[in-house]
Amino acid sequence: MFQPKKYQKKSPSYIFDFIQAHPFATFVINGKELLATHIPVLVKGTPEKFLLYGHIAKANEQYDLIEDELEALLIFQGPHSYISSSWYREKDISTWDYSAVHVNVKLKIQSPEELVDSLEKLVEHFEKEEENPLLYRDIPKKMIEDHLPLIKGFWMEPFKVQGIAKLHQGFHSEDVEAITKNLEKKENSLASELSKHIKKEHDTRY
Repeated sequence: MFQPKKYQKKSPSYIFDFIQAHPFATFVINGKELLATHIPVLVKGTPEKFLLYGHIAKANEQYDLIEDELEALLIFQGPHSYISSSWYREKDISTWDYSAVHVNVKLKIQSPEELVDSLEKLVEHFEKEEENPLLYRDIPKKMIEDHLPLIKGFWMEPFKVQGIAKLHQGFHSEDVEAITKNLEKKENSLASELSKHIKKEHDTRY
């Protein structure tokens, strides 16, 4: 990943929190060509030492390529938006603010028992905020039995982790204030969320 020094994020806590906050990842492996799938990925462990886990469908062209020790790249992306230079005090070049974490991993196929356990945790993670959550164990048994042979679960052990947050570091406070105000005017949830990230970056540095 291209990482100008002033935008690098190396703190294990930043990386860990970022993955938890943005769990829908781009999962990239190399077959006859580069192949990418968008999947939910959860993290297990601590900021200093963690595993990731997810699964893909049998119909996915990546399915037959998944094997132990295969290298993959996970891309987690935060909010992003175009930043107009018309918002600055002086004329400058427009840009794009964003944040992302890249994790290079080695894969290990889950056992059937590990797959069931990880699916239970995955569903619980995303259902817990629902008014009437439907947990994995509450799904009809026959449906689960039919579904399990059609997916492959795997652990992902990180061996290289990179974080970046390009949030107008080094800019004058008046420009930063103008950027956040203009982002908040947009009818766009990503722009609004990006504004919060920029404010946090300029208030507290990881």
